[in-house]
Amino acid sequence: MSKVPSDLKYTRTHEWLRTLPDGTVEVGITDHAQHSLGDLVFVEVPEAGRTVSAGEPFAVVESVKAASDVYAPLSGEVTEGNGALAGAPETLNTDPYGAGWLARLRPAGALPALLSPAEYEKLTAEEGD
Repeated sequence: MSKVPSDLKYTRTHEWLRTLPDGTVEVGITDHAQHSLGDLVFVEVPEAGRTVSAGEPFAVVESVKAASDVYAPLSGEVTEGNGALAGAPETLNTDPYGAGWLARLRPAGALPALLSPAEYEKLTAEEGD
């Protein structure tokens, strides 16, 4: 069973969100997502200053199996992309909820309705995690 930290919010497309003390939101892919993808070999993160809309692809992760889009869980401005992942994409496999974060966003309004940890665990169980 995948790890689902209790202090995060989740999306149906397997991204996680952590609200930081300055009001920005850190975003990454879940443990379930990285397990499904397998060994990651390439990561493309968004550049600071980019404006994203909720639901649009804003990053790419590529494994030996396939390339997958990562969707912006909210609308806002990218304040930072995790450039360290370019040289170490495997960090997403080993530490998806820590050093493997993809981007930090400044929300353009209230956060959308997201899944609680319990709701996300139910979703992944239904998908056969």
